[in-house]
Amino acid sequence: MVVSRGKAPTAQETFVQMAQAAGLRGRLLVTIGLLVLIRLGIYLPIPGIDRQVFAQSIANNPVIGFLDIFSGGGISTLGIFALGILPYINASIILQLLTAALPSLERLQKDEGEAGRRKISQITRYVALAWAVIQSVGIAVWVSSTPGAVAAPGPVFIAETALALTAGSMFVMWVSELITERGIGNGASLLIFLNIVSYLPTSISQTVELAESGGSVGGVVILAIVFLLMIVGIVFVQEGTRRIPIVSARRQVGRRLYREQTSYLPLKLVQGNVMPIIFASAVLVLPSSLGQFFQNEWVARVTSYLSPAGPTPWIYMIFYLVLIMFFSYFYASLVVNPVDMSQNLKKMGASIPGIRPGKATSDYIERVINRLTFLGAIFLGLVAILPTAVESATRVTTFQGFGATSLLILVGVAIDTAKQIQTYVISQRYEGMVKQ
Repeated sequence: MVVSRGKAPTAQETFVQMAQAAGLRGRLLVTIGLLVLIRLGIYLPIPGIDRQVFAQSIANNPVIGFLDIFSGGGISTLGIFALGILPYINASIILQLLTAALPSLERLQKDEGEAGRRKISQITRYVALAWAVIQSVGIAVWVSSTPGAVAAPGPVFIAETALALTAGSMFVMWVSELITERGIGNGASLLIFLNIVSYLPTSISQTVELAESGGSVGGVVILAIVFLLMIVGIVFVQEGTRRIPIVSARRQVGRRLYREQTSYLPLKLVQGNVMPIIFASAVLVLPSSLGQFFQNEWVARVTSYLSPAGPTPWIYMIFYLVLIMFFSYFYASLVVNPVDMSQNLKKMGASIPGIRPGKATSDYIERVINRLTFLGAIFLGLVAILPTAVESATRVTTFQGFGATSLLILVGVAIDTAKQIQTYVISQRYEGMVKQ
């Protein structure tokens, strides 16, 4: 097969490598097998629960409908994997916030290299376990208080259900790390991707039934066009970069004189890719979880305002936009450190034209990052609230709860996974050059 060694792999080359390269094929099979295993585990029932009665009690609950998307239907079916990867995502948010606030955790992340990152990962697992226990107990109490849903409610049922849900969540967390290590893509992101995709057939069939029954055909067409335009916009913005020119100084190594070289420093428009959306969605899930745990009418009323299907969607949209902007800046500060970049450029003998090395360079890079992050956050926020506004205008609610949150996650995870596959194909290409 003839390949272009100086360019990105074509679709044909990628598919051929996926079929023929044993390493890539093995990683793909591991990833697909583990995702199927997790999907089947959602339907493993927790004993002692009448699912028909429980399903009827939550049929019109907008909060549960929103949570059900990210659990892949696990909450409505009450399988042992009902919590899914959400406790681990929440724990990651807590640890990243603490890393920015506590100098000891910051030193672990920045100064101790791989060993420090392993310690932080271990702490994240412990926090995920604690959070899974809290959520499991809350769900067990909530199900136990549902009339007719449990044959023998009481402390024993609550303990058994909480233990099953916690064990299922920890297994899902382990599988996500296994996918990241031995498969293709980020395990946690792929599990969320799988849960969202599993919800699509139901929404599409409901939309088709609505159009066939004489519903708002024009509204369905408008909603489909908006989703297609959003997908195109998401791809362009997530792939968009600002290239800062860099000039390497002339240097002499032995008798060889190296001329000035011009390159660029790429800064992405959306530094965190899909992570600000995932973090913001996870934070919006927290009040709903607390409302189900306390079983208080006032708390339930307050948490309903933080749902896209609540009585005032505009409050949800404003709060969602603020969270996206906050996590965009927060994640950008974790991913890119202007001071470190300035120091690295100085060590390499490189500089930005017209900018003095040192503090001036770091200040310049920080200004550029802040502007890029602001534009990226505004785009993410607008894309996130646009489907809710269109649904309210067209009155087509079959995709209610899906929205741009899910769409951004789908597109972002698909792009990241495709890039990892392309990276592996390129590495295989150069391994072939070495063998030749």
